[in-house]
Amino acid sequence: MKRWYFWVGILVSVLFLFLALRGLQLDLVVSSVKSANLLWLLPVVPLYFTSVGFRSLRWNYLLRPVKKVPTREIFPVVAIGYMGNNIFPARAGELLRSIVLKHRYGIPISASLASIIVERIIDGVVMLGFIFFNLTELNRLTDASGFVGSIRSLALWGSLIFMGALLFFILAASLPRKVENLIRWLVRKTMPEKWQVKILDITMRFITGIQALSSIKSMFLVLGTSVVIWLLETSVYWVVMQAFPFSVNFFALMLMNGILNLSTTLPSAPGYIGTFDAPGIALLSAYGIEKSLAAGYTLLLHAALWLPVTLLGAFFFTREGLNWSKELEAARAEKEGKHS
Repeated sequence: MKRWYFWVGILVSVLFLFLALRGLQLDLVVSSVKSANLLWLLPVVPLYFTSVGFRSLRWNYLLRPVKKVPTREIFPVVAIGYMGNNIFPARAGELLRSIVLKHRYGIPISASLASIIVERIIDGVVMLGFIFFNLTELNRLTDASGFVGSIRSLALWGSLIFMGALLFFILAASLPRKVENLIRWLVRKTMPEKWQVKILDITMRFITGIQALSSIKSMFLVLGTSVVIWLLETSVYWVVMQAFPFSVNFFALMLMNGILNLSTTLPSAPGYIGTFDAPGIALLSAYGIEKSLAAGYTLLLHAALWLPVTLLGAFFFTREGLNWSKELEAARAEKEGKHS
């Protein structure tokens, strides 16, 4: 609670909630949810869990240079991670994933975190791809939402950041010795001596954790699996839309998925409160959907993406028999290099 990023996340969520709720008639939002055909939510659970299965397959590829773990055994760990992201601040679910892997298989936390960071970078690239693939949809929107111009800027700057990070990881995976020597030189030139050993230890384990990108075949497998993951999630958007009396095309939902998931990379309260909702409502409003209807859909979509995987992840984590707060603190200590 005392960590600065917790309070930054709360402030960001409050700001986005203000933007989401501004001008809304909450009784109309509640009415739109009550009148929705909730039977359409039944296919959401198997569809979303299928995407979790593909996430598990992708993580299997990324972890292979460190240790081979069967995909069926990775699935519960991925569910635990998404549960953690949904209920803990600062994406603590990523640490929970690493904790469970270390507990089960002895995989160093820094190595598994490296693979998770690669996942996030590739997700960002795919999300930007969804936006660029649907630029014609973006150009059709009105500026009435107040977000559209910002979204265009986000796509431009976000592409530079994510592409740059992806290129660095590919370089580090392809030329690990040269990158290692460069990092050693930079650390020795720029860091106090008392920190150097810890930083170099974490960095070397990090380079080990991204070795999956050294193979062109593995790179395409990871990227291809990522595209499937996000198309499946876009399908969840489409299924939930069937419960409401409005319709936009699948490409518009791809655009929405890309924008919402880039927005949720911002610091926020647990569960991406506000950072998911405000852009979703704004985007649908820019398509001419009545704002209370857009809000009802976005809130129900958020719940459909949040609740099933959170319950499943909590079930799997309970079976692990780990102490949540104690293990998180120990993992943070290892991540920061306090012990190996």
